[in-house]
Amino acid sequence: MKYWPLLALLLSPFVGAITLDTLQQRFTEQPVVRAHFAQTRTIKDLPQPLRSQGEMLIARDQGLLWDQKSPFPMALMLDDSRMVQIINGQPPQVITAENNPQMFQFNHLLRALFQADRAVLEQNFRIDFNDVGAGRWTLKLTPITTPLDKIFTSIELAGQQYLDSIRLNDKQGDLTDIAFSQHRLTPTTLTDDERQRFAAH
Repeated sequence: MKYWPLLALLLSPFVGAITLDTLQQRFTEQPVVRAHFAQTRTIKDLPQPLRSQGEMLIARDQGLLWDQKSPFPMALMLDDSRMVQIINGQPPQVITAENNPQMFQFNHLLRALFQADRAVLEQNFRIDFNDVGAGRWTLKLTPITTPLDKIFTSIELAGQQYLDSIRLNDKQGDLTDIAFSQHRLTPTTLTDDERQRFAAH
């Protein structure tokens, strides 16, 4: 069949089972990923879920930018040494490993989640990774270290070429779903504004 070589070429990214190692390699080859996020938080004592949305950037060598646009502006910057949060134009709150080790540890794990950092994940979670076909995968993380095991029942990730969703199941019975869309790999370097965000504070 003359179409077979073309078909093989089209399917080649999905030949063979996806493993956590191949996923980490895939994410490592994406130096900068920008995406839209929509977050839904379902709290058992509230009649309506809390919804927010905005833009996210994960840069392999710099860190994470999280820009919530609605229902109110909130900007978050996370790198290896600190987390800076600005809510509704108020003065920035700076969290470091020294002044709030538990919060910093949790937020530091966010980068490991976005980058499928196997070493960090294995230190903190029991891992259940599944290739679910057609290039899609799921990753269920069950905390094995404190304070994570006091906060979360499990963290579930799913995606294909990119990370498409995160679900946080917490010990209070609350649920947080984050869906990512409109993934963009270009530009492959940070803009001047993004670079300044990481350098500020």
